[in-house]
Amino acid sequence: MSEIAQREAKIPEEVNVKLDGCNIEVSGPKGTLSKEIMSNDLIMKVEGDLFTVVGKTSRRKTKAMVGTVFAHFNNMVRGVTDGFTYKLKVVYSHFPMTVKVEGNTVRIDNFLGAKSPRSSKIIEGAKVQVKGQDIEVSGTDRELVSQTAANIEQATRITKFDSRVFQDGIYITSKGD
Repeated sequence: MSEIAQREAKIPEEVNVKLDGCNIEVSGPKGTLSKEIMSNDLIMKVEGDLFTVVGKTSRRKTKAMVGTVFAHFNNMVRGVTDGFTYKLKVVYSHFPMTVKVEGNTVRIDNFLGAKSPRSSKIIEGAKVQVKGQDIEVSGTDRELVSQTAANIEQATRITKFDSRVFQDGIYITSKGD
């Protein structure tokens, strides 16, 4: 019979962790994050400076869920201590495009010579800065930062042209890992 999955992590001194049923709340110098974990097969505990996730059964799905919750917890701790930064690069060879932040959207003008601008939504909790041909997306929640960067990259997706010739677009160059 296989073993029951268990993982534990040491909580840094500047981070506070609260468990309220299925809700994990992590607060640190950069802010507070909370996530609701709905699973009947897990036991989560905070004892002193240790966060522990234990599976109730030895099933494969329970072991996978233990690893998933542990990864989410590590991302939350890293987010409230260091934060996450994704870097994107504006690339064009045919038509010079301009990128600017307007409120909670990123506006892309003159993409492949198009008259109508393209736009991408900035998810609340992520911050976007445009510095010339570089775009920086930062925040404390990894999911929000990465989804905002993916939205910006997706806004310049080319469908009707040969991608070997038309390589214009905005591409993720660094995920800050």
